[in-house]
Amino acid sequence: MEHKVGHYAFFGGVVLAVAAGVVASLLDAVNSWIVLVLLVLGVVVGLLNIQAKEVSEFLVAVIALLLAGSANVLVLNTVAAPVGTILHAVLTYIKVFVAPAAVVVALKAVKQLAER
Repeated sequence: MEHKVGHYAFFGGVVLAVAAGVVASLLDAVNSWIVLVLLVLGVVVGLLNIQAKEVSEFLVAVIALLLAGSANVLVLNTVAAPVGTILHAVLTYIKVFVAPAAVVVALKAVKQLAER
């Protein structure tokens, strides 16, 4: 049952991050409730969805997402005006979602290493 909750939290977090990024970029607004929900969903994913054997792969994927989110995608606005703004907002919300999951998983990994 926990695995299903973690799976739904992950799927919901990604969908919410993408939708919030598109809406926020078009309306030029940030809803603090969306940020709070993404943070909570990230913690849930970190606690319930990532097993011990998946820790390294998950953390590498998170690093890739965080690096992609730090890229200057606003440059795309010179070619296709709203695309850079939308992509920047979507990546920002994805970072808000995956960062707490990464912290939880990293802390779990440190705990496991300390127990050895």
